[in-house]
Amino acid sequence: MKRAALNALKLGLPLAAGAWLVYKPYSALTPEQREELFAAFGQANLLWLTLAIAVGWLAHVSRAWRWRYLLEPIGYRPGFWNCYHGVMAGYFMNMFIPRAGEASRAALLYRVERVPFEKGFGTVMAERVVDMAVLLGIAGVAMVMQLDKLDLFKAQIARFRSEQGSADSVGSGFPWAWLLGALFVIGAAVAAYLVFTRPALRARLMDALRGFMQGLQTVLRTRKKGLFVAHTVLIWACYLGMFQVGFYCLPGMDQVPFAAILAGFIAGAIGIVLVQGGIGVYPAFVALIVGVYMVPPEGGGLLRPDALAMGWLLWAAQTLMIIVLGGLSLLLAALQKPPVP
Repeated sequence: MKRAALNALKLGLPLAAGAWLVYKPYSALTPEQREELFAAFGQANLLWLTLAIAVGWLAHVSRAWRWRYLLEPIGYRPGFWNCYHGVMAGYFMNMFIPRAGEASRAALLYRVERVPFEKGFGTVMAERVVDMAVLLGIAGVAMVMQLDKLDLFKAQIARFRSEQGSADSVGSGFPWAWLLGALFVIGAAVAAYLVFTRPALRARLMDALRGFMQGLQTVLRTRKKGLFVAHTVLIWACYLGMFQVGFYCLPGMDQVPFAAILAGFIAGAIGIVLVQGGIGVYPAFVALIVGVYMVPPEGGGLLRPDALAMGWLLWAAQTLMIIVLGGLSLLLAALQKPPVP
Protein backbone atom coordinates (compact mmCIF):
# COMPACT_ATOMS: atom_id res chain seq x y z
CA MET A 1 0.00 0.00 0.00
CA LYS A 2 2.79 2.41 0.95
CA ARG A 3 4.72 1.56 -2.21
CA ALA A 4 1.63 2.17 -4.34
CA ALA A 5 1.08 5.53 -2.63
CA LEU A 6 4.71 6.51 -3.18
CA ASN A 7 4.53 5.53 -6.85
CA ALA A 8 1.32 7.54 -7.19
CA LEU A 9 3.07 10.56 -5.70
CA LYS A 10 6.07 10.13 -7.99
CA LEU A 11 3.75 10.11 -11.00
CA GLY A 12 1.13 12.55 -9.76
CA LEU A 13 3.32 15.39 -8.48
CA PRO A 14 5.23 15.95 -11.75
CA LEU A 15 1.99 15.73 -13.73
CA ALA A 16 0.35 18.22 -11.36
CA ALA A 17 3.33 20.54 -11.80
CA GLY A 18 3.03 20.15 -15.55
CA ALA A 19 -0.69 20.92 -15.46
CA TRP A 20 0.07 24.03 -13.43
CA LEU A 21 2.62 25.12 -16.00
CA VAL A 22 0.05 24.63 -18.75
CA TYR A 23 -2.40 26.89 -16.91
CA LYS A 24 -0.01 29.52 -15.55
CA PRO A 25 1.55 30.82 -18.81
CA TYR A 26 -1.85 30.69 -20.49
CA SER A 27 -3.52 32.65 -17.68
CA ALA A 28 -0.75 35.28 -17.90
CA LEU A 29 -1.68 36.05 -21.53
CA THR A 30 -4.00 38.92 -22.32
CA PRO A 31 -7.20 38.15 -24.26
CA GLU A 32 -5.54 39.54 -27.40
CA GLN A 33 -2.48 37.33 -26.88
CA ARG A 34 -4.69 34.27 -26.39
CA GLU A 35 -6.32 35.00 -29.72
CA GLU A 36 -2.84 35.26 -31.26
CA LEU A 37 -1.90 31.90 -29.71
CA PHE A 38 -4.85 30.05 -31.22
CA ALA A 39 -4.41 31.91 -34.49
CA ALA A 40 -0.82 30.65 -34.58
CA PHE A 41 -2.06 27.08 -34.10
CA GLY A 42 -4.45 27.59 -37.02
CA GLN A 43 -1.60 28.80 -39.24
CA ALA A 44 0.59 25.75 -38.59
CA ASN A 45 1.93 24.10 -41.75
CA LEU A 46 1.24 20.40 -41.30
CA LEU A 47 3.67 19.46 -44.07
CA TRP A 48 6.62 20.89 -42.15
CA LEU A 49 5.30 19.35 -38.94
CA THR A 50 5.10 15.93 -40.61
CA LEU A 51 8.64 16.34 -41.91
CA ALA A 52 9.82 17.21 -38.39
CA ILE A 53 8.21 14.03 -37.06
CA ALA A 54 9.90 11.99 -39.81
CA VAL A 55 13.31 13.44 -38.88
CA GLY A 56 12.68 12.63 -35.21
CA TRP A 57 11.63 9.08 -36.10
CA LEU A 58 14.89 8.60 -38.01
CA ALA A 59 16.75 9.27 -34.74
CA HIS A 60 14.91 6.37 -33.09
CA VAL A 61 15.70 4.08 -36.04
CA SER A 62 19.37 5.00 -35.72
CA ARG A 63 19.23 4.38 -31.96
CA ALA A 64 17.95 0.84 -32.60
CA TRP A 65 20.88 0.13 -34.95
CA ARG A 66 23.34 1.60 -32.46
CA TRP A 67 21.98 -0.59 -29.66
CA ARG A 68 22.79 -3.70 -31.68
CA TYR A 69 26.48 -2.71 -31.75
CA LEU A 70 26.54 -2.78 -27.94
CA LEU A 71 24.84 -6.16 -27.70
CA GLU A 72 27.30 -7.93 -30.01
CA PRO A 73 30.30 -7.87 -27.57
CA ILE A 74 28.26 -9.80 -24.99
CA GLY A 75 27.33 -12.49 -27.51
CA TYR A 76 23.89 -11.44 -28.76
CA ARG A 77 22.75 -10.44 -32.26
CA PRO A 78 19.09 -9.46 -31.94
CA GLY A 79 17.09 -8.52 -35.01
CA PHE A 80 16.76 -4.86 -35.92
CA TRP A 81 12.98 -4.75 -35.53
CA ASN A 82 13.10 -6.23 -32.05
CA CYS A 83 15.63 -3.58 -31.03
CA TYR A 84 13.48 -0.91 -32.67
CA HIS A 85 10.35 -2.08 -30.85
CA GLY A 86 12.33 -2.05 -27.61
CA VAL A 87 13.45 1.54 -28.18
CA MET A 88 9.98 2.81 -29.08
CA ALA A 89 8.21 0.85 -26.35
CA GLY A 90 10.71 2.24 -23.85
CA TYR A 91 9.88 5.81 -24.84
CA PHE A 92 6.18 4.96 -24.67
CA MET A 93 6.48 3.59 -21.12
CA ASN A 94 8.55 6.58 -20.07
CA MET A 95 5.63 8.86 -20.96
CA PHE A 96 3.52 7.33 -18.20
CA ILE A 97 5.89 5.85 -15.60
CA PRO A 98 8.96 7.84 -14.49
CA ARG A 99 12.28 6.28 -15.57
CA ALA A 100 10.56 3.10 -16.77
CA GLY A 101 11.85 3.35 -20.33
CA GLU A 102 15.30 1.87 -19.73
CA ALA A 103 13.98 -1.14 -17.84
CA SER A 104 11.18 -1.62 -20.38
CA ARG A 105 13.68 -1.81 -23.25
CA ALA A 106 15.70 -4.49 -21.50
CA ALA A 107 12.59 -6.42 -20.44
CA LEU A 108 11.15 -6.41 -23.97
CA LEU A 109 14.42 -7.60 -25.48
CA TYR A 110 14.58 -10.42 -22.94
CA ARG A 111 11.09 -11.50 -23.91
CA VAL A 112 11.61 -11.51 -27.69
CA GLU A 113 15.34 -12.36 -27.91
CA ARG A 114 16.18 -13.89 -24.51
CA VAL A 115 18.94 -11.35 -23.88
CA PRO A 116 19.41 -11.44 -20.07
CA PHE A 117 17.70 -8.44 -18.52
CA GLU A 118 20.70 -7.26 -16.51
CA LYS A 119 23.00 -7.33 -19.55
CA GLY A 120 20.50 -5.57 -21.77
CA PHE A 121 19.88 -3.00 -19.06
CA GLY A 122 23.62 -2.43 -18.75
CA THR A 123 23.88 -1.62 -22.47
CA VAL A 124 20.97 0.82 -22.18
CA MET A 125 22.68 2.60 -19.29
CA ALA A 126 25.92 2.70 -21.30
CA GLU A 127 23.96 4.47 -24.04
CA ARG A 128 22.61 6.92 -21.49
CA VAL A 129 26.13 7.82 -20.35
CA VAL A 130 27.17 8.53 -23.94
CA ASP A 131 24.04 10.55 -24.67
CA MET A 132 24.42 12.58 -21.50
CA ALA A 133 27.97 13.45 -22.51
CA VAL A 134 26.75 14.56 -25.95
CA LEU A 135 23.94 16.65 -24.45
CA LEU A 136 26.36 18.36 -22.07
CA GLY A 137 28.65 19.03 -25.02
CA ILE A 138 25.81 20.64 -27.00
CA ALA A 139 24.87 22.70 -23.94
CA GLY A 140 28.49 23.84 -23.62
CA VAL A 141 28.61 24.89 -27.28
CA ALA A 142 25.30 26.72 -26.90
CA MET A 143 26.60 28.58 -23.86
CA VAL A 144 29.83 29.61 -25.60
CA MET A 145 27.88 30.83 -28.63
CA GLN A 146 25.64 32.99 -26.46
CA LEU A 147 27.83 34.43 -23.73
CA ASP A 148 26.47 37.87 -24.60
CA LYS A 149 22.93 36.75 -23.77
CA LEU A 150 23.54 35.00 -20.44
CA ASP A 151 22.33 38.04 -18.49
CA LEU A 152 19.15 38.13 -20.57
CA PHE A 153 18.59 34.41 -19.94
CA LYS A 154 19.04 34.93 -16.19
CA ALA A 155 16.60 37.85 -16.22
CA GLN A 156 14.00 35.84 -18.16
CA ILE A 157 14.34 32.85 -15.83
CA ALA A 158 14.14 35.05 -12.71
CA ARG A 159 11.00 36.73 -14.04
CA PHE A 160 9.48 33.38 -14.96
CA ARG A 161 10.18 31.98 -11.49
CA SER A 162 8.66 35.05 -9.82
CA GLU A 163 5.50 34.61 -11.88
CA GLN A 164 5.33 30.95 -10.78
CA GLY A 165 5.79 31.93 -7.14
CA SER A 166 2.41 30.63 -6.04
CA ALA A 167 3.26 27.24 -7.52
CA ASP A 168 6.54 27.12 -5.62
CA SER A 169 4.76 27.77 -2.35
CA VAL A 170 2.42 24.80 -2.72
CA GLY A 171 3.39 22.19 -0.18
CA SER A 172 6.49 24.16 0.86
CA GLY A 173 5.62 23.79 4.52
CA PHE A 174 5.81 20.01 4.44
CA PRO A 175 9.27 18.46 4.90
CA TRP A 176 9.19 16.37 1.72
CA ALA A 177 12.97 16.14 1.53
CA TRP A 178 13.19 14.71 5.06
CA LEU A 179 10.39 12.23 4.38
CA LEU A 180 11.91 10.98 1.13
CA GLY A 181 15.35 10.82 2.75
CA ALA A 182 13.99 8.74 5.64
CA LEU A 183 12.19 6.37 3.26
CA PHE A 184 15.40 5.94 1.25
CA VAL A 185 17.46 5.15 4.36
CA ILE A 186 14.86 2.65 5.64
CA GLY A 187 14.63 0.98 2.23
CA ALA A 188 18.42 0.75 1.93
CA ALA A 189 18.68 -0.76 5.43
CA VAL A 190 16.03 -3.39 4.68
CA ALA A 191 17.68 -4.26 1.36
CA ALA A 192 21.10 -4.58 3.02
CA TYR A 193 19.67 -6.84 5.74
CA LEU A 194 18.05 -9.15 3.18
CA VAL A 195 21.21 -9.34 1.07
CA PHE A 196 23.51 -10.17 3.98
CA THR A 197 21.19 -12.68 5.64
CA ARG A 198 20.16 -14.63 2.53
CA PRO A 199 23.09 -16.19 0.62
CA ALA A 200 20.91 -17.23 -2.33
CA LEU A 201 19.64 -13.68 -2.78
CA ARG A 202 23.18 -12.35 -2.45
CA ALA A 203 24.42 -14.74 -5.15
CA ARG A 204 21.63 -13.72 -7.51
CA LEU A 205 22.39 -10.06 -6.87
CA MET A 206 26.09 -10.54 -7.62
CA ASP A 207 25.24 -12.36 -10.87
CA ALA A 208 22.97 -9.50 -11.85
CA LEU A 209 25.67 -6.93 -11.04
CA ARG A 210 28.23 -8.81 -13.12
CA GLY A 211 25.83 -8.95 -16.06
CA PHE A 212 25.05 -5.26 -15.66
CA MET A 213 28.75 -4.35 -15.64
CA GLN A 214 29.31 -6.44 -18.78
CA GLY A 215 26.59 -4.46 -20.51
CA LEU A 216 27.98 -1.16 -19.24
CA GLN A 217 31.44 -1.92 -20.65
CA THR A 218 30.20 -2.67 -24.17
CA VAL A 219 30.87 0.89 -25.37
CA LEU A 220 34.59 0.18 -24.97
CA ARG A 221 34.37 -3.40 -26.23
CA THR A 222 32.31 -2.97 -29.39
CA ARG A 223 34.19 -3.75 -32.59
CA LYS A 224 32.17 -1.20 -34.54
CA LYS A 225 33.27 1.96 -32.74
CA GLY A 226 33.22 4.00 -35.95
CA LEU A 227 29.62 3.05 -36.72
CA PHE A 228 28.66 3.59 -33.08
CA VAL A 229 30.05 7.14 -33.20
CA ALA A 230 28.42 7.76 -36.60
CA HIS A 231 25.01 6.70 -35.30
CA THR A 232 25.48 8.82 -32.18
CA VAL A 233 26.15 11.87 -34.36
CA LEU A 234 23.15 10.99 -36.56
CA ILE A 235 20.85 10.58 -33.56
CA TRP A 236 21.64 14.01 -32.16
CA ALA A 237 21.69 15.65 -35.58
CA CYS A 238 18.15 14.31 -36.08
CA TYR A 239 17.04 15.57 -32.66
CA LEU A 240 18.33 19.04 -33.51
CA GLY A 241 16.99 18.72 -37.06
CA MET A 242 13.50 17.87 -35.84
CA PHE A 243 13.57 20.90 -33.56
CA GLN A 244 14.80 23.23 -36.31
CA VAL A 245 12.48 21.92 -39.04
CA GLY A 246 9.59 22.39 -36.64
CA PHE A 247 10.19 26.14 -36.66
CA TYR A 248 9.13 26.26 -40.31
CA CYS A 249 5.61 25.28 -39.21
CA LEU A 250 4.66 28.82 -38.24
CA PRO A 251 5.02 32.02 -40.28
CA GLY A 252 7.89 34.17 -39.06
CA MET A 253 9.43 31.52 -36.81
CA ASP A 254 11.73 30.36 -39.62
CA GLN A 255 13.62 33.64 -39.13
CA VAL A 256 14.76 32.62 -35.65
CA PRO A 257 18.60 32.31 -35.68
CA PHE A 258 20.37 29.00 -35.15
CA ALA A 259 21.71 30.20 -31.79
CA ALA A 260 18.11 30.51 -30.59
CA ILE A 261 17.32 27.04 -31.97
CA LEU A 262 20.24 25.58 -30.03
CA ALA A 263 19.32 27.38 -26.79
CA GLY A 264 15.65 26.41 -27.15
CA PHE A 265 16.62 22.79 -27.78
CA ILE A 266 18.57 22.65 -24.50
CA ALA A 267 15.73 24.39 -22.64
CA GLY A 268 13.24 21.84 -23.98
CA ALA A 269 15.50 18.95 -22.97
CA ILE A 270 15.66 20.34 -19.42
CA GLY A 271 11.87 20.64 -19.38
CA ILE A 272 11.44 16.97 -20.32
CA VAL A 273 13.81 15.94 -17.53
CA LEU A 274 12.07 18.10 -14.91
CA VAL A 275 8.48 17.00 -15.54
CA GLN A 276 7.12 13.67 -16.76
CA GLY A 277 6.76 13.90 -20.53
CA GLY A 278 7.61 17.63 -20.47
CA ILE A 279 3.91 18.56 -20.34
CA GLY A 280 3.55 22.30 -19.85
CA VAL A 281 7.22 22.81 -19.05
CA TYR A 282 8.63 22.02 -22.51
CA PRO A 283 6.54 24.64 -24.38
CA ALA A 284 7.05 27.26 -21.66
CA PHE A 285 10.83 26.77 -21.52
CA VAL A 286 11.18 26.81 -25.31
CA ALA A 287 9.12 30.01 -25.58
CA LEU A 288 10.98 31.58 -22.67
CA ILE A 289 14.45 31.08 -24.17
CA VAL A 290 13.61 31.55 -27.86
CA GLY A 291 11.77 34.75 -26.93
CA VAL A 292 15.09 36.32 -25.93
CA TYR A 293 15.94 36.51 -29.65
CA MET A 294 12.59 37.98 -30.68
CA VAL A 295 10.76 41.28 -30.32
CA PRO A 296 8.94 41.41 -26.93
CA PRO A 297 5.22 40.59 -27.18
CA GLU A 298 2.78 43.43 -27.77
CA GLY A 299 0.84 44.36 -24.68
CA GLY A 300 3.58 43.18 -22.35
CA GLY A 301 3.89 39.72 -20.88
CA LEU A 302 6.77 37.30 -20.64
CA LEU A 303 6.04 34.81 -23.44
CA ARG A 304 5.32 35.59 -27.08
CA PRO A 305 2.15 33.74 -28.17
CA ASP A 306 3.77 32.52 -31.40
CA ALA A 307 6.84 31.22 -29.51
CA LEU A 308 4.56 29.46 -27.01
CA ALA A 309 2.54 27.97 -29.88
CA MET A 310 5.81 26.81 -31.46
CA GLY A 311 6.77 25.08 -28.20
CA TRP A 312 3.39 23.36 -28.02
CA LEU A 313 3.59 22.19 -31.64
CA LEU A 314 7.06 20.72 -31.12
CA TRP A 315 5.96 19.01 -27.90
CA ALA A 316 2.79 17.67 -29.52
CA ALA A 317 4.71 16.33 -32.53
CA GLN A 318 7.16 14.40 -30.33
CA THR A 319 4.46 13.17 -27.97
CA LEU A 320 2.15 12.04 -30.78
CA MET A 321 4.98 10.12 -32.45
CA ILE A 322 5.89 8.34 -29.21
CA ILE A 323 2.30 7.48 -28.30
CA VAL A 324 1.36 6.15 -31.76
CA LEU A 325 4.59 4.42 -32.81
CA GLY A 326 5.60 3.42 -29.28
CA GLY A 327 2.19 1.96 -28.57
CA LEU A 328 2.29 0.10 -31.90
CA SER A 329 5.73 -1.34 -31.08
CA LEU A 330 4.54 -2.45 -27.66
CA LEU A 331 1.54 -4.18 -29.25
CA LEU A 332 3.60 -5.90 -31.96
CA ALA A 333 6.14 -7.11 -29.42
CA ALA A 334 3.36 -8.44 -27.19
CA LEU A 335 1.90 -10.40 -30.11
CA GLN A 336 5.26 -11.93 -30.97
CA LYS A 337 5.90 -15.42 -29.64
CA PRO A 338 8.96 -15.69 -27.34
CA PRO A 339 11.79 -17.87 -28.70
CA VAL A 340 11.94 -21.45 -27.48
CA PRO A 341 14.80 -21.84 -24.93
